Amino acid sequence: MLLGQEIYRGHDEFGCVRVLDDGDKRYLAFGSDDEQSCCLKNEPLIPEHEYVRVMLLGLLFVEPKQVISLGLGAGALNTCLHGRFPSLKQQIAELRPEVVEVARRFFQLPHGKRMQVHTIDALSFLRNVDTRKADIIFSDIYSAEGLSEQQLGEEYLELCASRLKPGGWLVMNLWREHQGPQTLELLLQQFSTIYGCHTQSGNWVVFAAEDDHDLSQSQLDKRARQLGQQLGFSLSPHLKRLRSFP
Repeated sequence: MLLGQEIYRGHDEFGCVRVLDDGDKRYLAFGSDDEQSCCLKNEPLIPEHEYVRVMLLGLLFVEPKQVISLGLGAGALNTCLHGRFPSLKQQIAELRPEVVEVARRFFQLPHGKRMQVHTIDALSFLRNVDTRKADIIFSDIYSAEGLSEQQLGEEYLELCASRLKPGGWLVMNLWREHQGPQTLELLLQQFSTIYGCHTQSGNWVVFAAEDDHDLSQSQLDKRARQLGQQLGFSLSPHLKRLRSFP
């Protein structure tokens, strides 16, 4: 059950897009049961959802100059990156123009040359839109019905791998139920290195690359502390739950 007062409701061919306020928190929802995103109205640069913070562990492995995001939601991750990393450039694919408009109007998604939003299906973006290769690809595609299964398609993963620079990482937000031999087998077709981190809300965030990072645990711990100061929240508790697969 969603909390808060509805302050906006829009519709498109895929369903409704709702914005709710509950005190200092603002929620984006596509249905009546679960929120898609949440932000603190007075701290838009700090992601409220744990899984978004976990996805930012990818910053430990590579210092990105170019990022591709597949799926926008309210843009919590993208707003954070834009505000905290002034030289970073982002390409974002979001299927629903209504979602993009709501993210800008209600969730302070920035405008500017460093952030280009494409209103297009993620798979079509990977197939057809020519961009620079990315240091990190963030994949987080959900609807009111749950995870978009295209994220676990062979072509999708192959195209993601082809869009990464050498040393680049794919970061995917999945559900805990996807942790298993079938998902790992799919990922290992394209990537030789796989890490995963669970969240308390049941997400399983996957980090996949062709080659492993070359950082020791003490270097990772130090990097997490430094990034935590830059981001405004700690990455260290999430780093402790990071596990190598298979």
